[in-house]
Amino acid sequence: MAITAAMVKELRETTGAGMMDAKKALTETNGDMEAAVDWLRTKGLAKAAKKADRIAAEGLVGVQVTDGRGVAVELNSETDFVAKNADFQQLVREITNVALTTADDVEVLRATHLNGKPVSEVVTDAIARIGENLTLRRMHVLEGDTVVSYVHNAATEGMGKIGVLVALKGPADKAQAIGKQFAMHIAATNPVSLSEATLDPALLARELEVQTAKALEENASSAKPKPEAVIQNNIIPGRMKKFVAENTLLGQPFVINPDVTVEQAAKEAGVEITGFARVAVGEGIEKKEEDFAAEVAKSLSSASS
Repeated sequence: MAITAAMVKELRETTGAGMMDAKKALTETNGDMEAAVDWLRTKGLAKAAKKADRIAAEGLVGVQVTDGRGVAVELNSETDFVAKNADFQQLVREITNVALTTADDVEVLRATHLNGKPVSEVVTDAIARIGENLTLRRMHVLEGDTVVSYVHNAATEGMGKIGVLVALKGPADKAQAIGKQFAMHIAATNPVSLSEATLDPALLARELEVQTAKALEENASSAKPKPEAVIQNNIIPGRMKKFVAENTLLGQPFVINPDVTVEQAAKEAGVEITGFARVAVGEGIEKKEEDFAAEVAKSLSSASS
């Protein structure tokens, strides 16, 4: 297929690779974006791509917890000005309340009544009132013996740019005490999964392919190549072990004490982490770039209309 300038630009932004390298990667993989990322990584020309890092859309994540049940709800707006609006924040608060008490997923939440109307209609009414497009995008539910929440970059109580929930087993007082630290850790490190057992097998298989190809290519071009057995039995497993440790919550070095893993820190505290959820505003959404002056002008235009 034809490789367009837009495709090259997207791959460069995703991987940090040079223009010619990005173009060659797309040519070698017939325009397959994911395969092109892997090709660049195999050649050592790209960092691991995290699409979820491409955070753009505005809004807030509302977080609430009660009796071993926690919810995180994302409501998006077009601009950060609206996210600071008291009317919008009250809407997030009310929808999160409904989610905590009655809903299990975002579709159920949209259909659940709030002030006599389905939540979807309440959001539509708010669009007309506030003057920006609003989207009720996601809802996460987490249950456990103890559920602890944390909001990073809070706009007001119970809502902000990143909402985290952590479920723990063990004495409630100990779980509450260290649970907040674990939640802050999750906000900072954004683990992909709880443990190796819960990692997506397809993700592991893809990473194994990349690391195998990369190790073999590096060895082939080395001045002193290592025996094949060393590559297969030591180098590749070592890199996969590192990948698992970096991407699983329990395997990560605990940010408050990097000498121990999160799993070890939990054991030392007498608790066990059974699950987590991390919701960041707008992750995975592409947003057309506007300069600050244009955003201000747009906001003033909306306010005067």
